[in-house]
Amino acid sequence: MIIQSKKVWLAGQFHPAQLEVEGNKIIAVLNYGTKEADKDYGDKRIVPGFIDVHCHGAYGFDTNDAHPEGLRKWLKNVTSEGVTGLLPTTITQSKEVLTNAIKNVVNVYNEGYEGAEILGIHFEGPYLDMKYKGAQPEQHILKPDVEQFKEYQEAAEGLIKIVTLATEHDENFELTKYLASTNVVASIGHSSATIEEALMAIANGAQSMTHVYNGMTPFNHRENGLVGAALRFKDVYGEIICDLNHSTPNAVNIFYKSKNDEKAVMISDGLMAKGFKVGDKFMFGGNEIEIYPDGSAHLTSSKSLAGSTMKMNEGLRNVVEIAEVPFAKALNSCTINPATLIGVDDRKGRLYEGYDADIVVLDDDYSVIQTYCNGVAQL
Repeated sequence: MIIQSKKVWLAGQFHPAQLEVEGNKIIAVLNYGTKEADKDYGDKRIVPGFIDVHCHGAYGFDTNDAHPEGLRKWLKNVTSEGVTGLLPTTITQSKEVLTNAIKNVVNVYNEGYEGAEILGIHFEGPYLDMKYKGAQPEQHILKPDVEQFKEYQEAAEGLIKIVTLATEHDENFELTKYLASTNVVASIGHSSATIEEALMAIANGAQSMTHVYNGMTPFNHRENGLVGAALRFKDVYGEIICDLNHSTPNAVNIFYKSKNDEKAVMISDGLMAKGFKVGDKFMFGGNEIEIYPDGSAHLTSSKSLAGSTMKMNEGLRNVVEIAEVPFAKALNSCTINPATLIGVDDRKGRLYEGYDADIVVLDDDYSVIQTYCNGVAQL
């Protein structure tokens, strides 16, 4: 199969080109018109597939539910927003619930599925801070524990790629260091860490920060907090939710300006509520949440933000068109940057020869015309 456009994203800019796909790989990148194309997308933008490393679910399914068909439905339908790879993300719960959730992802991964590729699991909690727990149920929050995590990773057959934890509660950074030694990303989040404590966590193996601005100590000119650390330490990855509800356009702009081009990571933090209408209510981590008119999801008890229903293509539009971040930097944050964070940048995140044929065709308004996952058209 050969697809082409006058705007194919190569080497950080758009070029007239065609992509030759065989099986699940791009086997050649050619000048526009070199061979007869099976599909010519004219001047529509062709970009790498989006990778969402922090997403809990959609379409009525939550990772903690451990329902195989719910996970399969999510993987198949999320391609409509240009996502070609993701990390199903847990929320703090009992050991039994988390183990079942992990095993469900593993079983679907091993048995086969259609749509976006499971690139691992994001383990958000239970090693969090009580004050900054957000929508995470406090009755299941625990101190970091290496031996317990080993049991979870064994159940996951090694699929856990990111762990969000409050590193200030990790005694002697034992879990943080263990994660680093096993090529699992320790991401500081739901944390009361100071900027000084964050620096020590980074020095002991932490590589990222979870949904910057949210679930962490804020920036103040005298107490810089974890937000200050995210902005100050440019060579550390930082996730950011780009629905413009969790952070204002100005805050998003400041974040992207503060990070090196390769360290900003756009996430949806999407919930099971994605795909449903305003006013619908769901249970999330044992708490009831409701969808608001702006698409955000809130706890019905406290009215606080609980997560997002943002689509990744909408996030890209928000970052470029409203937060006024350069397109290249914004696109990197949902393609090559997350790929590099989780160690799949040798086959994901670029439209290069030898890479997986994860391809998205965008209309001028950022709506998705077509998504190819490992060479298979999805829409």
